[in-house]
Amino acid sequence: MSDSQPRGQAALLGPAEVRALAAEFDVRPTKQLGQNFVHDANTVRRIVTTAGVGRDDVVLEVGPGLGSLTLALLDVVDRVVAVEIDPKLAARLPATARERAPQLADRLSVVGADAMKVLPDDLPAEPTALVANLPYNVAVPVLLHLFAEFESLRTALVMVQSEVADRLAAVPGSKIYGVPSVKANFFGEVRRAGAVGRQVFWPVPQVESGLVRVDRYEQAPWPIDTEHRKRVFAVVDAAFAQRRKTLRAALATWAGSPVEAERRLVAAGIDPTARGEVLDAAAFVRLANV
Repeated sequence: MSDSQPRGQAALLGPAEVRALAAEFDVRPTKQLGQNFVHDANTVRRIVTTAGVGRDDVVLEVGPGLGSLTLALLDVVDRVVAVEIDPKLAARLPATARERAPQLADRLSVVGADAMKVLPDDLPAEPTALVANLPYNVAVPVLLHLFAEFESLRTALVMVQSEVADRLAAVPGSKIYGVPSVKANFFGEVRRAGAVGRQVFWPVPQVESGLVRVDRYEQAPWPIDTEHRKRVFAVVDAAFAQRRKTLRAALATWAGSPVEAERRLVAAGIDPTARGEVLDAAAFVRLANV
C-alpha cells in the first residue's frame, strides 16, 4: 500500500496527486502567501496524532492548501473548518474532499477569508482545536490572533519554520526567548512537538520546519480580555525593543521616565537592572498591572 492510499476512510494525497491538483487549477505556490504543500501521508497522519484531536473536536485549519492535512483530519474529527485566503484553493477543496473521502465530505466547511482577520462570527462553528501548516511569513501573528479572538480554542498544533518553533517554545533566560515566547505563554503552555523534514513539501522550502503545541490554561492565571492583553503586550513590546538595555532604560518611554519605570518594576517585584529576556509571562502581567 502506497503512502497516498487510505488507512482510514480518506484517500490521502501523495506527491503525484498534489502536483496534479495544482496543475489542474494552475495553482502555483507563492512566496507571498507562504505556500508549501505537504505531500507525505505519513507526515499528516503524525500531525493529526500529535494534535490529539478526536470525535468531539471541531478543528480549525488555516491555509489548507490542496487538502493534504484536511483529509487526514476528516478521518478522525467531527468537523473541520478550513480558512483559506486563496480563492482557487478554497473553491477546489470541497471537491477534493468529495472525491477522496465521499463519506466524510460533509464534515468539511471551507471559509474564504484572511486568517489574520477572521472572527468567531465568520465561522459556522466554534473551533476547539487549531491544527494547521501555517503560512510561515505570518505564522506568529496568525497564532496569536486566533487565540485572542477564539476563546473556544483549547489547543493548537501548528507546523511553522523550525526557528520560529524554537522561539515560541523558548524559556526565560535563553538567547532566543523574546516577544513570541512571552505572548504565546500569555495564552497557554507552549512546547516543541517534533520536527518535519524539507522533503515532505512541494516545492521544497529553504528552511526546516517544526511542530509547536499550545495548550490553553484550563484556568487562566490572569484576565485574557482585550484591554488587559493590550496592556501586557505593550510592556512586552517595549521590554524587547532594546534587548541590550536594562528594563529601567528599555521601559522609560512606556512608563514616562526611567524613574517611573524603576518605581513600577520595584512595585512588581522585578529587578530594574534585569533585562526582558529573564522575565516570564507572569512577571510581565504583574508589571502591566502596577
